[in-house]
Amino acid sequence: MNAEALAEAFEAERPRLLRVAYATLGSLTEAEDCVQEAWLRLRRLDDPAGIRDLRAWLTRTVGRLALDALGSARARRERYVGTWLPEPVVAAPGPAGASPAGADPADRVTLDESVSTALLVVLETLSPAERTAFLLHDVFGLPFEEVAGIVGRSPAAVRQLASRARRHVAAGRPRFPPTPAEQRALVAAFVAACRNGDLDGLVALLAPDVTCRADGGGKVSTLPRDVHGAERVARALIAFTERPPRDLLQTVVNGAPGLVARDHEGVLSVASFTFDAGRIVAIDIVRNPDKLTTVPDLP
Repeated sequence: MNAEALAEAFEAERPRLLRVAYATLGSLTEAEDCVQEAWLRLRRLDDPAGIRDLRAWLTRTVGRLALDALGSARARRERYVGTWLPEPVVAAPGPAGASPAGADPADRVTLDESVSTALLVVLETLSPAERTAFLLHDVFGLPFEEVAGIVGRSPAAVRQLASRARRHVAAGRPRFPPTPAEQRALVAAFVAACRNGDLDGLVALLAPDVTCRADGGGKVSTLPRDVHGAERVARALIAFTERPPRDLLQTVVNGAPGLVARDHEGVLSVASFTFDAGRIVAIDIVRNPDKLTTVPDLP
């Protein structure tokens, strides 16, 4: 395999590899670093043509790099100011939230349930080994024997790690998710209720045990703590949006309907939603500017 063919083969795998690293780390920037390092390691091999299964080799390599990076990322998150949320992947503006091919960060990552905000939040509650075992085996299809070599455990131990992770993920997964059209309608109704200061209308859209989390990283104003319960969340949101945003776009965030807004001070916010049984069960708002550098410009 010549250098050009090797580069083409790698580029074909890049979106999947980014998904592996992003699902592990919750950061697109750090995920791209892992994928780039995998490419450098591939190029340094004396005989890359000798790799029997390039996809498996790249998945193992990126999985190991992401696991290593997760250790230092966890240490940083322990010192993080306020609630930590994953870096959102936002589609560029377009009809019904669609994104033009090749125009935005969402095109670099294959967006599906494996990178939904809801799943990424649940994965944060797992140990690095549990998270890696679940993702590499259950989501990306690596055999337990190969995952064992990555996490440094026996195949039997990795099975147990994946099993524990699976139970946590199942407990946090919506039981009756609405259709994409129903999700978009819920977000549109949410925007209207917030704009109109309609407390009762907003409460009606929220599950009784809804949770609202916000990540400002200590750099911009945001909710001081997680808020729970429909009326408390509704009151907090209406107070927070008392002055309507300068720009507001209903778009796609991590593969699901979400919002991008810019307030009158120019601060950007990205909101993602988790839906179940016709209502909103979680709202995650990222305002930390360091996590929003890849958000496409608002029209």
